[in-house]
Amino acid sequence: MKVVVTGGAGFIGANLVRALDETPQVTEIVVVDDLSTGLLDNLHGQPVRLHQGTVLDPDLLDEAFAGAASVVHLAALGSVPRSIDRPLPSHHANATGTLMVLEAARRHGVQQVILSSSSSVYGANPVLPRQEGLRPIPVSPYAVSKLAAEAYAVAYASCYDMGVLPFRFFNVFGPRQAAHHAYAAVLPRFVTAALAGEPLRVHGDGRQTRDFTFVGSVTTVLVDAIVRRVSTTDVVNLAFGVRVSLLDMIAELEDIMGRPLPVVHEPPRPGDVRDSQADCGRLRELFPSVRQVPLRTGLEQTVSWMSGRVLTGQ
Repeated sequence: MKVVVTGGAGFIGANLVRALDETPQVTEIVVVDDLSTGLLDNLHGQPVRLHQGTVLDPDLLDEAFAGAASVVHLAALGSVPRSIDRPLPSHHANATGTLMVLEAARRHGVQQVILSSSSSVYGANPVLPRQEGLRPIPVSPYAVSKLAAEAYAVAYASCYDMGVLPFRFFNVFGPRQAAHHAYAAVLPRFVTAALAGEPLRVHGDGRQTRDFTFVGSVTTVLVDAIVRRVSTTDVVNLAFGVRVSLLDMIAELEDIMGRPLPVVHEPPRPGDVRDSQADCGRLRELFPSVRQVPLRTGLEQTVSWMSGRVLTGQ
């Protein structure tokens, strides 16, 4: 089975590539990545064929998708703050990019397209936990672009009988997550600052909550979906309903690192939601064997991996 991973040199993509390499049913892994946020180092030693370029290039997608059984579309321009600073690039990469991927999959008869959306689409909807049937109230251009991507997937399933599986990711963390750029996610920023002996910068009071999901849990679900050919036009939350505040996360890191971590509070950021928690009922119906990696275990693995990077200056 040939599997294409767009964004395969990025954080989640590179972890997925490693999981696919250990899956007997997968005989060929192809990565499409323009390396704008992904790293070649993430693919070092992996048996993949890399097509370096953007998902906005139809000729590149034609070359990569020919003969593919499944496409996992992870390529995106992440970050709510980045989308607020520059809305159009986020739209082009996330909404138009998804449309280009779906159209290429249609041209080549790909029977399964799995794609990543985001919990940010729930936005200002105050209901917790977030059940997939809730009305999305996006409050950032990034969230709007991801909602558009979901809608395109559902439309292609309806119009072209394409198998799709749209996931909403919730604050995925773990090894290979970038920390050294202006739009880095909160957890790698915290860990990097802690390892460097710098204060952890928290936007707001720190009592805002997130449903942190270890990347190993995510890749396990994605591989299972590929092997069992799971598809649905219903969006699926990929998280486990564990609601943790940033201050509690910092306390957990303090316990792991064995020392107090200084915190500096900064003003809240536009576009950030106050609280996030997934209803995981639909996930467990589709993937009854899935097991959540405990938060503490995931944090320990993340700190261990990032410690090696910081100590070697990488």
